[in-house]
Amino acid sequence: MTSLRPLGPSGLQVFPLALGGNVFGWTADEDRTFAVLDAYVASGGNFIDTADSYSAWVPGNEGGESETLIGKWLAARSRRDDVVIATKVGAHPAYKGLSPTTIKEAAEASLRRLGTDHIDLYYTHFDDESVPVEDIITALDQLVKAGTVREIAASNISPERLRASLDFSEREGLARYVALQPHYNLVSRDTYEGALQDTAAGAGLAAVPYFALASGFLTGKYRPGTPVESARAESAGKHLQTERGRNVLTALDRIAQEHDAEIATVALAWLASRPTVTAPIASARTVEQLPALVAVADLRLTGQELAELNGASA
Repeated sequence: MTSLRPLGPSGLQVFPLALGGNVFGWTADEDRTFAVLDAYVASGGNFIDTADSYSAWVPGNEGGESETLIGKWLAARSRRDDVVIATKVGAHPAYKGLSPTTIKEAAEASLRRLGTDHIDLYYTHFDDESVPVEDIITALDQLVKAGTVREIAASNISPERLRASLDFSEREGLARYVALQPHYNLVSRDTYEGALQDTAAGAGLAAVPYFALASGFLTGKYRPGTPVESARAESAGKHLQTERGRNVLTALDRIAQEHDAEIATVALAWLASRPTVTAPIASARTVEQLPALVAVADLRLTGQELAELNGASA
């Protein structure tokens, strides 16, 4: 049994790979969603990441499809107490932004779709700079006091606004962010490293990076002259045009061979080793894609291998 990791200063204990719910209701229908969730939990996984806006970008969807499928699975399997559910507020078409009223109403809508009385980890999905951090934290604190949210977190926020939020929480004795969800991977380091990572480290926050596999590029399936059929092929394929992308693939190939591991597992293991990172997020639309992701729990890279990947991705 893989040991769970503490999520920052919270009381939550999580598996070192968060399962991304962005594909549920998009490229994974109900049957596939149930199969992936079953396989993830059977592998020891307990950390499911979604958002109220998933998958509003699909024609005919309105947002909330991912939460609804996760809610159906929770009810069908009676697994609510075995998993940590993270969802987000701020990007659902009907609940845009982070006004206190929006936060409250969006949380109620998420609880209904998930079929639960509490959200374990509630993120602000995108910061809303039109709302003072004091108003956002106060609204989130009310959810924590009501028992409908256990812990709060932030995603897509500037170091300055993150620091101001933490300072306000501490000054007023209100709920405080315990985690941060940044865009971070081997081909996108400057989206987190620097002031944002320093702020998170100083506050003891757990980082739970999204785009951990760069929309699939870091699985190794994108190669020169190899067409890939995927909803995200265009965004992933562009990394082949960069020297960094090619250098990273070369290093991943060598290290994966050394460990007899999948390329995706090595990319996730590098991320999991980084300062502040508790659990990268990766999604699987089929059960077959899952073993390479959960294997990160057991792969330890050597100092030399980490240095090689650091150099290739610099």
